[in-house]
Amino acid sequence: MLTALTQAVVLGLLIGSTYALAGAGLSLIYGVMQVINFAHGALLILAAFLTYSVWDRTGLDPLVALVVTTPLMFGLGWLLYATVIRPVRADYVGAAILLPFGLGLLIEAGMGFAWGNNARSIRPAYADESFHLGPLFVPFVQAVGLVLALVLLTALVAFLRRTWTGRAIRASAANPQGAALVGINVGAIASVAFATGVAATAAGGSIIGVLYPFVPGSGTAWLARLLAIVVLGGMGNLAGTVLAGLALGVAESLTSHYIGVDWTTSVPYLAVFAVLLLRPQGLLGTRLRQDVP
Repeated sequence: MLTALTQAVVLGLLIGSTYALAGAGLSLIYGVMQVINFAHGALLILAAFLTYSVWDRTGLDPLVALVVTTPLMFGLGWLLYATVIRPVRADYVGAAILLPFGLGLLIEAGMGFAWGNNARSIRPAYADESFHLGPLFVPFVQAVGLVLALVLLTALVAFLRRTWTGRAIRASAANPQGAALVGINVGAIASVAFATGVAATAAGGSIIGVLYPFVPGSGTAWLARLLAIVVLGGMGNLAGTVLAGLALGVAESLTSHYIGVDWTTSVPYLAVFAVLLLRPQGLLGTRLRQDVP
């Protein structure tokens, strides 16, 4: 009984690390722009399709292909922000919400045109391999995904804390007016933050593409999961997002093991409901006063 519980928790932590990486991108964008990027799920699946194409046509290991797809998605994120979102963001705040939603639909349609609407999966030779740690078995792909997620999350934190651009992103998220007063180009920093958020989610999408089958419309389900992670952790709180991603992975794994696989899709929605009811600011979020302007 204890071994089964430990096994479920280990599997949940393995997949939860990838959830945390993908959710970190959405949290970063919200932290700087104060809007939710509703195109994020579609961008995650686009990264999975790009990884599939690189693997299928060149034979390059799909997890190594991160070095190709992640910079491409960073460039795409920067281009989308500079050409589509930034021009209208200052004029009408609703456009910053509606545009990503429409953009996600366009990306889904483009993926359907380019790759078709059949399910795809990335199956390298080691896809079904696993190894044992005592009585526990660990899927090889999920273990490698854990290592990659930890490395990339560490790199993201180091970028935000150790570089001038990263500190400018944090300053813009905390106080955009104050950041502008000390000479930070908040608009340019927002474009870098948006692109970095897309790249982080794309890296998670490449790993997810090896773990799960996907179709162009899969982005909607993944967006719901990522939103649950961001809300659970605290809107815009990167540390909270990582903790929430791990917690959601464990919750899904326990639900699958003890209740049934069909119930795992309900876990993100139940998590959002519970958080909004019991702790609206999230696990590590801060409750703000609403009685003063």
